[in-house]
Amino acid sequence: MTQQKQPDKMKQDSKTRSSPDIPPQHTGKQLDLDAQAVLPNEEDARIFFELAKRRLLDINHWYEIAEIPVSTFVLTDAYGGEAVKSQPVEGDKIRIDIPGPGPSAGDGYDWVVVEDVTEVSDELCSLTLRPTNNPLKLNEETAHFFKDTATSTLIVERKGRKVTARYHGRNEVVNTDTDSIVDNTRNAAVGLGAKLGLSYPQWKSLVAGLISEHIKTEIS
Repeated sequence: MTQQKQPDKMKQDSKTRSSPDIPPQHTGKQLDLDAQAVLPNEEDARIFFELAKRRLLDINHWYEIAEIPVSTFVLTDAYGGEAVKSQPVEGDKIRIDIPGPGPSAGDGYDWVVVEDVTEVSDELCSLTLRPTNNPLKLNEETAHFFKDTATSTLIVERKGRKVTARYHGRNEVVNTDTDSIVDNTRNAAVGLGAKLGLSYPQWKSLVAGLISEHIKTEIS
């Protein structure tokens, strides 16, 4: 298949977007990104959408998919055990390794839970993630630099010949209310970086990678 792409559209939108798939914005920071590819015909677009959807659901390979990889992501089950399956379901956890020291609450990792998985055949696939506790510990303390008010929604969708990948961060409030002074300091530093836009390249590169023709390691 020969794919003819229009120039990628990538932007940081200051407007609040809302849809049934995206939690509403109430507090803190938000971030909106998208990238698009236009295919020669609808059949090619359907095939390419399926590829983009597989990439979105293959969380363990997001590091390879992102053109500028920063963090690594590992899909686990609800109890923190590394999942044998390749696709997430609601309730699964994701262990995130961000460069630098991690929170003690997460045993050195940030954790999110897969809150929602939505699929519409040939048209849409979305994941919504939310900061959560470390499933390998008994306490319920959020092990993430954002509070559990925050969500990250990743979407791939097809409309006619166009395939779009989107990211929507909502209600991003830094988590500095933990029982650990060290974690509070670390979360404040990482959260400040995110607020200043340092998380933008990570999500931008992943969104672009979801619809890229040129990925170092193709995901099967």
